[in-house]
Order: sequence, then structure tokens, then C-alpha cells
Amino acid sequence: MAETGSLVRPSLSRPTFTNSTQPFDIVSTYHSLLAHDPDLTMPVAAIESLVLCLSSHPSTTISETLDLLRTSTQRLKAHVPNPISLSAGTDLFQRYLVTQLQATKPAGTPLGGGSTGSTSRSGSGYLGLGGDFNAVRAHLLSNGRLFVERAKASRQRIAGFGRHFIRDGTTVLTNGGSRVVGAVLRGAAEGGAKSGVGAVRFRVVYVMGGAEEERGGRAGGEEMEGTETVKVLRALGVPVATIPESAVAYALGRVDMMIVGAEGVVENGGIISRLGTYQMGMLAKAAGKPFYVVAESHKFVRLYPLSQYDLPIEQRVIEFQVGKDQTVEDQKDGMHEEPFDVGEDEGVVMDSMENKPKDKTERTASMKANGPRDAVDFTPPDLISGIITESGVLTPSAVSEELIKIWF
Repeated sequence: MAETGSLVRPSLSRPTFTNSTQPFDIVSTYHSLLAHDPDLTMPVAAIESLVLCLSSHPSTTISETLDLLRTSTQRLKAHVPNPISLSAGTDLFQRYLVTQLQATKPAGTPLGGGSTGSTSRSGSGYLGLGGDFNAVRAHLLSNGRLFVERAKASRQRIAGFGRHFIRDGTTVLTNGGSRVVGAVLRGAAEGGAKSGVGAVRFRVVYVMGGAEEERGGRAGGEEMEGTETVKVLRALGVPVATIPESAVAYALGRVDMMIVGAEGVVENGGIISRLGTYQMGMLAKAAGKPFYVVAESHKFVRLYPLSQYDLPIEQRVIEFQVGKDQTVEDQKDGMHEEPFDVGEDEGVVMDSMENKPKDKTERTASMKANGPRDAVDFTPPDLISGIITESGVLTPSAVSEELIKIWF
């Protein structure tokens, strides 16, 4: 069992962090996992953080375990500006643990509480033979780590399916820094020695930021999304052209198909992805080009957005402004809101959970995360030709059925 405050990775090949003087912090653990493994996705990092949280906090009952899982998940979501992708992983993992607990609980014992009139250990939420919860807890942690490893392996399975869509002479257009899209393109370029599939000769048009970023890169020397994938593909001999977002329509005449990633696949078969994906889907539909999405099943999220403005996150993409240091009054749903300053200082951002003002660092990070550069949009299912997952290729209409299989 992990010592309180320690971060112990299940694989010996990955870094181990230990700080026994500090209590376990799921938020810092989550960010540490992402920082030390660039290939780790947000849902998998969240799931692995929850596994480490369970191993670092000894619990003796079902109720304690579920409460710890619930409070840790809520804390993690509250500290991430865009928790949509993360939520898909945490919600799926919670469902997985509940299923495991239901499978191992004593007959007639309600999950998380005792049976009517029962005062025994097993009747109070303890599990295992003779009320030994430790054995079941160890089983949960073992299966949780197995769950993480399977989620990580799904990317290569998707690459195996996806590379068959890319044929010789094809030109593929993509955007963003999706790791699974990169895996599909690398898989097509390298071929499969075991399966006897040869390498495919194709070209890639990579959409990398706006025109200003394309000319000068991001501020502070930060690389644009997709830069590493472009380097790898070119090293494999794949011709890659990079274009700004404003040139997508211009490039369509030279493109045969589009392949994009997703932060979340929603119940109606649409996707939530980086800002600009929706307009790519609209252009592909207008030009009669296939528009494919590659996404792991742990990104299937139980949301049903109806429009761009129905996402459960706050985004600062459209901001009406007047002259500097002047104010703008906003009317929303017939209710008059207080005027707000649109100059350099936008005032104090309040934390809705604790009703306390955030400090300057937190305010700046929140504003940056919700700005146009890191915003997302919703692409409806009618623009999507197919969704490639580790289970195979799905039509958008089949997503709801797949969610039912996963959750029920």
C-alpha cells in the first residue's frame, strides 16, 4: 500500500515521486502525471490519479471508498478549466468500481450501507469473506491499474483500425495535437510487419493555429500543437504541409479526407474538440469529403449538447468590448447584470464553490485556459462520417448504444 502523500506508479519504467511529509493531493498528482508523460491523455491521467488516491487513503467500508472517490473527483473537476475530457474518464472509472463492488458484496447487502436490521461488519458496508474489506480493496486497486493499462493500450488498437482508411495517394487534413491521430498517421506510414500490411504513401496537410502563430509561433517560444507529430511524420518520409486555420477552405481542393481527434464523444454522436474542428466539419460536408473522428472509448461522455453554447464549461471566445477602461452592460435572460470592466483589469473572479476571490495567478490561468487558443467547440453528428474506436468503426448514431454497453 502506498504511504500517505506518496505517488507510486504501477510501472517500473515510469518516474516515481515520493513526498511523505505532505498529504496526498489529487490535483498536483494529476498535473505531475501529465507533465512526466506527454503521451498520457487527460481521462487516463485522471483515472490513474484516482487509483493512486485510493491506494494512499486507507478505507475500511464501501461508503468510505465511494465517498473518497466522489469527493476526489469533484475536487479534480473543480481545478481543471475544461473538465469535459477528464469527466469522461472519472465517470467511467467510478462506474467500473461500483460494478466491481456490486459483484463482490455479500448477498443481500446494499451497496454502501447495511441491510435492514443487520449490525454485522458485512452488513455495514464491509466486504470479503469474514468481513475482510482489505482483500476486496486490494482487488479493486489491482483491477484499477489494469483498467488504466487497457485504456493506454487502446490507442494502438485504434491505429490498427484507422490506418486502413488511408490509401496510397491519399492526402489527409488534420488539426490539433491529438495523440491518437498521430498514432493513426504513424501506423499508416510505418505499416504493420506482423499483419503483413505495407507502409502507405500518403500526404498530410496539418492545420496549425492561426495566421499569426503560423508566421511567428506562440509567445514565449512555446511550440504549436502538432509540431512534434509533423516532425515525426516528416522523419518517416511523409510529405507534410502546414497551414493556418484560415487556409482550410483553400486547401480542400487538394484534400481527400479529414481525420480529427476529440476531447469527448457525446451521446448524440457529436464530438467536443479544439476550436476550429466544427468549421472543418462544415467545410468537409460542403465539399463532399469524408470527415472521420478517432477517439478512445474512455472519452465517451454522458452529455447531450444542443449547440455551441450548451457545453458545461465557461469560454471566453466572443467578448464584446468598447474603448479601453470603459464598461459594457450585459443583458441576459431579461435580467440586468452589474457592468464589468473590459480593460486590462477585469476585476476579481469569484470561486463559485467557496465564494472566495481567486488570487492573481489563478485568475490569469483561468482566463488563459478559457480563451480562444484553448477553447473547444461542438461538432454535430450529421457532419461526421464515422468514429474510429478501439472496438471498431461506429456511425454517430451507434454512440448511444455503445454508451449503454459501457454504462449498463
